[in-house]
Amino acid sequence: MTIKILADSACDLTDKETKQYNIDIVPLTVHLHGEDYEDGITISPKKVYEAMREGASTKTSQVSPQTFKTIFTSYAKKNQALVYLAFSSELSGTCQTAKMMANEVKEQYPDAQIHVLDTKCASLGYGLVVIRAAKLAQKGASVDEILEMATYHATHMEHIFTVDDLEYLYRGGRVSKTAAFVGSLLKIKPILHVDDGKLIPIEKIRGSKRILTRMIEIMAERGTDIQNQTIAISHGDDIERAEQLAALIKEKFGYKDIIIEMVGSVIGAHSGPGTIALFFLNDKNK
Repeated sequence: MTIKILADSACDLTDKETKQYNIDIVPLTVHLHGEDYEDGITISPKKVYEAMREGASTKTSQVSPQTFKTIFTSYAKKNQALVYLAFSSELSGTCQTAKMMANEVKEQYPDAQIHVLDTKCASLGYGLVVIRAAKLAQKGASVDEILEMATYHATHMEHIFTVDDLEYLYRGGRVSKTAAFVGSLLKIKPILHVDDGKLIPIEKIRGSKRILTRMIEIMAERGTDIQNQTIAISHGDDIERAEQLAALIKEKFGYKDIIIEMVGSVIGAHSGPGTIALFFLNDKNK
């Protein structure tokens, strides 16, 4: 029986991709206008960004313990192996909840093949790891092979991104109120990356024109084997700048195939409209 790959909605993969690679998605929750929505199911990123532009406050919450228990129990009962590749534990409690529920289910079903891996990744950086694992699963790879490959790709996945307004990162506790105020006042745009699952500032750029060029420079500095890997760009409802970044990559590296998707509702609720993120490996593609 083929090993099943499970991810959560913070991987920002589309229905087309999840169907193509036979990936199951469990949604996180977005809180907006006093209502709870299932990310990617009952709310779209576009709606979240439009609300944020109008001044609405957004919050998110992790997958519930009962949801994980129900999913894991269903696979345990039919004795099918399940690998859940989780959103970074540094950005959400979802992974820890999944591990707790996996252990609880295994108490009742000792032979259950339920595996949880903290990718320490987010958005399409996470999504690329999930796709790589799903491709292996479709080819009949073992659990150990899938976990080993997913760990390698997750460990070497670069997340280089910028946000249009520091206020959203301030609301999420990522920058101080002073930094957000001064940054907005001086039109300073941060470049950040993900290090061991955490959001870490790299540098600040004044004005938006230089941002994309600098992201390409960082890619050249950190990237390895760029022409032989899958590259992804995600954006906070700003397809024009995402396509500009893709064009720069093609011009610089001669690279043609780039995945471009919108940052999903959960991550977008914290990064805000205008976010641009670039994902690639800093070691050889496997």
